[in-house]
Amino acid sequence: MKIEVIAVNETDVLQAQQLGADRVELVSAMSEGGITPSYGTIKRVLEKATIPVQIMVRPHNFGFVYSKTDWLTMKEDISIIRELGGNRIVIGAITENGDIDERFLDKVIEHAPDFNITFHRAFDRVRSPLSAYRILSKYKAHIKRVLTSGGAPTALEGVETLKKLVELSRELEGPKILVGSGVNPDNLANLHETIGASEYHFGSGCRKNGDFSQPIDEVKMAKISSILKN
Repeated sequence: MKIEVIAVNETDVLQAQQLGADRVELVSAMSEGGITPSYGTIKRVLEKATIPVQIMVRPHNFGFVYSKTDWLTMKEDISIIRELGGNRIVIGAITENGDIDERFLDKVIEHAPDFNITFHRAFDRVRSPLSAYRILSKYKAHIKRVLTSGGAPTALEGVETLKKLVELSRELEGPKILVGSGVNPDNLANLHETIGASEYHFGSGCRKNGDFSQPIDEVKMAKISSILKN
């Protein structure tokens, strides 16, 4: 089982890896839902991290339908991540109709064919999660996981869809389902028993007082590890 933790700076990353995280998602501006971190943050984290770092590439928080200008900005950010030694990104886009934007994905993969990609919670805005997953499974050589709460505000609310997505991912041998949003040590055991995913994503649920301005909570991380690793 994989434990992924949201990190917003170097301190978070060092603490997450010390407390047993398998991977971090590096973002900024969590109050805005997470956007691309700064050059300095990416540079320092990649120099210090001993676990994989998935770096958010999202230019703004105005939805997940992107313009040509948005793409050019994201393309530059991906180039900078490569220059700094990174090869893992968190990215995603949908069309006005609520489908996976395949033209966008084609451009991302053409620009970074060797990158390990997480398709982020843009997935939770699609009109049909199971159909959207089938589309993403075509890109499984590049898209390794889909971060999702099953199309609901939280994983608890989307549990039935998440269960179906995990079953579909195994059937198609496609991207892993990375379960996120509202996941914490208190609901993890029940969620895992129902969904049976192999990867879980923790944000405020592993922080002291559930607050991103606070450190990662050692007790919460120990409980998460005991549930998923034993």
